Amino acid sequence: MTQYDPRKLLLHSFEAAVAAADPLRIVPPHLSSVLPRPATGRTLVVGAGKAAAAMALAVERHWPATVALDGLVLTRYGHGLPVERIKVIEAGHPLPDKHGEQGARAILAEVKKLEADDLLLCLLSGGGSSLLSLPVEGVTLNDLSRITAALLRCGAPIQEINAVRKHLSAIQGGRLAAACRAPVLALVISDVTGDDPTDIASGPCAPDPTTYSDAIAIIGRYDIDAPAAVMTTLRAGARGERDETLKPGNKLLKHVENRVIATAYDALQAAAEYLRTAGINPVILSDSITGEAREVAKVFAALVKQIRQYQHPWKTPVALISGGETTVTIHESSRGGRGGRNTEFLLALAIELAGKANIHALACDTDGIDGTENNAGAIIAPHSLQRASQQDLNPAALLAIHDAYVFFQQLDDLIVTGPTRTNVNDYRVILVL
Repeated sequence: MTQYDPRKLLLHSFEAAVAAADPLRIVPPHLSSVLPRPATGRTLVVGAGKAAAAMALAVERHWPATVALDGLVLTRYGHGLPVERIKVIEAGHPLPDKHGEQGARAILAEVKKLEADDLLLCLLSGGGSSLLSLPVEGVTLNDLSRITAALLRCGAPIQEINAVRKHLSAIQGGRLAAACRAPVLALVISDVTGDDPTDIASGPCAPDPTTYSDAIAIIGRYDIDAPAAVMTTLRAGARGERDETLKPGNKLLKHVENRVIATAYDALQAAAEYLRTAGINPVILSDSITGEAREVAKVFAALVKQIRQYQHPWKTPVALISGGETTVTIHESSRGGRGGRNTEFLLALAIELAGKANIHALACDTDGIDGTENNAGAIIAPHSLQRASQQDLNPAALLAIHDAYVFFQQLDDLIVTGPTRTNVNDYRVILVL
């Protein structure tokens, strides 16, 4: 019988997934379409996201030294890189702060200076929505921070969260590109299910099909106590007293190309290829899994149990691979825990599997940060619950208060990578050996 090192297989498959979305590898091939540049034209690079600094560095490394280049990108604290021609500003994420607001204002001002023979190269990735934080008139940064925090807690999918944020932004929902007279090429690393540029960084260069009325409905659906200025702004927009975001077909965006250059599916395929070469049958279930993390774990556990018992629908050894973005809804009664959606998924999965033999799993965010802690995710093995019991940990009680971080920290099973400077959403793999 073939002997496998489950932990090694899991970790190396995650590394393969992240490498597939490395900006230093994936950005350069897309620069040939805008090079060479005319000597008289200016190339301005702007951007926002967890991958923005790495994308900017990739542009600098492959941009001719004799061709003018300058710009400004925003990234999360701790995600900056040393670049020379493009300025990098670190700012707040997941909640916006003054550095993001100041940076977004500077970006918009520079974009408005461009002429028809110039070029705007926009570098976008996950995290850009909070980093590119320039609220519309009548809404303060504090208002924007409060509504963002409430949206993140309520369990709404990112598409709905961004529908609200776009209607409170002076730069998102296509407004950045609409302010530009030059051709626009947006290179986009997708961290959302569906890979639609309108949902990534709240689509500063993409048309937005949602409306003010949609934003109001989302706030009502999740019973969010929104700041008064937010509701006043949205209601005024719904009455037609404020300009809408840019809609599909708008002529102001005819000079814009949004090009998605990396997706979750690309990462899953890379991981699958690694596992295949290691002798494991990889099955990509989906790149767009959504829903409550603990509920998704129950479904996956049921599938794993069927495979173990019946060798159906796949024979072992098999690796069940998935991506997407689950959610964790934080209620008032369950606040106080530490952890993110990936550790919550794994803790719920471990409880459901109850120590069944030969089942190992990993769940990590490809950006290197699961929730607000310092880990990318974690790993479980058949003996995880037994080891927890030996340390007097109560898995069910920890899950109830969303404290999965403490569970895996105590077991020394957190995966800490530091910032990967890319983001194609979550990566999950379950090995059934």
